[in-house]
Amino acid sequence: MFKKKIVLWLALFIITINFTYLAIAKEKEDSIYDELPLLADTITIVQSDYVEEVDPQKLIYGALQGMLSSLDKHSQFMDPDTYKEMKVETKGEFGGLGIVITIKDNLLTIISPIDDTPAYKVGIKAGDKIIKIGGESTKDITLIDAVKKMRGKPGTQCMLTVLREGEQKLLEFTITRAIIKIKSVKEAKVIEDKIGYIRLIEFQEKTPGELEKALKQLERKGIESLILDLRNNPGGLLNVAVKVADKFLPGNEVIVSTRGRRPEQNIVFKSTSQGAHRDYPLIILINEGSASASEIVAGAIRDHKRGMLLGHKSFGKGSVQTVIPLSDGSALRLTTAKYFTPSGICIHDVGIEPDILVDLETKEEEEDKEVLEEKVEVVEELQEEETPPDDQLLRAIELLKQK
Repeated sequence: MFKKKIVLWLALFIITINFTYLAIAKEKEDSIYDELPLLADTITIVQSDYVEEVDPQKLIYGALQGMLSSLDKHSQFMDPDTYKEMKVETKGEFGGLGIVITIKDNLLTIISPIDDTPAYKVGIKAGDKIIKIGGESTKDITLIDAVKKMRGKPGTQCMLTVLREGEQKLLEFTITRAIIKIKSVKEAKVIEDKIGYIRLIEFQEKTPGELEKALKQLERKGIESLILDLRNNPGGLLNVAVKVADKFLPGNEVIVSTRGRRPEQNIVFKSTSQGAHRDYPLIILINEGSASASEIVAGAIRDHKRGMLLGHKSFGKGSVQTVIPLSDGSALRLTTAKYFTPSGICIHDVGIEPDILVDLETKEEEEDKEVLEEKVEVVEELQEEETPPDDQLLRAIELLKQK
């Protein structure tokens, strides 16, 4: 009888220990559920006491928007309409002004204007701070609300009030909305001395195919070196960035890695295609408008010493957003990891420094007038009329001529 009591007591002790262990393990998880009554109470009070009747879905959507925006500037809740727009945008056609935005230092900031869009044509620049949209202050605005205010029916106008570094007063731009159609490869040409030039303006689903076509066309024309222009390229899809970098690297080289809280978010992306375009000298142009996927490509090329980076420090957008669809057609855009270059450098909020820093506005001193005119002629052959010559491109051409 005594032995049975001892066995029973031991069994109860073991069970108690197990339950205690499980309770400790779930303590953090359970604590959030302890707070749910607070949310329920708030919804009940609003529904019963607010001055006007409120749509329950509006309350829930508002709560979700606030929840996601409290995490970081890139996480967001997307209602069904916003989610549909996002899916269309990644395919390269959408309505709006043609700018990519973020929240930086608590200000609505332009990462870059997209080439040949209404915003680009009126003179919007990377780094501009949007102070007002349509006369209304952007203080404490969310990215979702900002996008909604700027998008609209093609042909209608949107006024942006902008703070620009170096300007003494606020700038106002009236921009006519349009359907934004983006072709990834903006330009692909051969310059003198068999130097190829490709301007890549976004990383979309069709980008790898467009880039491959452009590279083969230039190679058939006999290029012996290449300038890949990623300036003001705001990025795009992670898998597309990997495919672009893969074209220039030998097989089985790390292109980028992602690290998050969950084991499945820790992923290493490697080259697989044996880099069909890896034999000639390569210079990549970057600036403060180069972000996300652009930084992945630039970081991989530099770390593997495949090419040289020239220009200005990049934007520093190195976090991974995972889109998680919800049951009613809405979705979460949740930051789940951060990007790291092959050498282990975190891109986020840091950016990538070029190997050769060249300020776009810097004018070379003590330069022979005849030499300068010759350089301008070279760039004019390359650039379209609306794009002025720049020192960064000139310097890249000079370096490749020396190889």
